[in-house]
Amino acid sequence: MTTTPNTDVTPTAQRPPTSHPMPPHSRALSYSRTTATAARVLRQLGHDPRTIALLILIPCVMLFLLRYVFDGNPRVFDSIGASLLGIFPLITMFLVTSIATLRERTSGTLERLLSMPLGKGDLIAGYALAFGTLAIIQSALATGLAVWFLDLDVTGSPWLLLIVALLDALLGTALGLFVSAFASSEYQAVQFMPAVIFPQLLLCGLFTPRPEMHPALEAISNVLPMSYAVDGMNEVLLHSDMTATFVRDVAIVAGCALLVLTLGAATLRRRTT
Repeated sequence: MTTTPNTDVTPTAQRPPTSHPMPPHSRALSYSRTTATAARVLRQLGHDPRTIALLILIPCVMLFLLRYVFDGNPRVFDSIGASLLGIFPLITMFLVTSIATLRERTSGTLERLLSMPLGKGDLIAGYALAFGTLAIIQSALATGLAVWFLDLDVTGSPWLLLIVALLDALLGTALGLFVSAFASSEYQAVQFMPAVIFPQLLLCGLFTPRPEMHPALEAISNVLPMSYAVDGMNEVLLHSDMTATFVRDVAIVAGCALLVLTLGAATLRRRTT
């Protein structure tokens, strides 16, 4: 009599697959991941010489033109040149950063990066580091041109001008990263400039002292970061030493840049599952 063996073992093909949980995304900032992200962004920008020219040369060209527009009245250039030294980097960094980040969002690059073990903080810090490196070059060239070639007359140290110009450029980078989340095309990204930059330009005190504005507009200008960028530049223009007002203005601009970068990290999310 033949007996059938009792096989209680489930065939391999019918076994449920063993699940291995994916490693969780790191929430803490990582130096290696941040610098790798920054290096990738810089390599991409290196293949776009027109963007590099826009970032590095346009503020210098604008300052050069402004100096000789007021060639017959150099005092005008001395009174507004320092302010524009901070405004031009902010505008150019905002424009380039918003468009460059939007390209990464729409091309799917950002989507792929977010599917990797890369924290949002690493991604935002990497972008800020890459564009911040360019901001240092941009601010140094513009400051050197204005002070040592165009004879911008400042009472304080040119190094203080450089600090404010650099912080303004970083603020423009942060704003560009933030608004790119709300645009679906490069055309829409450019449209954010009138909404984000132009009101600050009108109310920052460049055209008239802020205390002379309508009280409602003065109150609005008191919460706009560009106002404190211009105030910081004017402190260097008028005082030989670092004043408490200068320290306050610099701290506000830096704090606003950090706050906007944090908000920018909050807008980073995967659009697909």
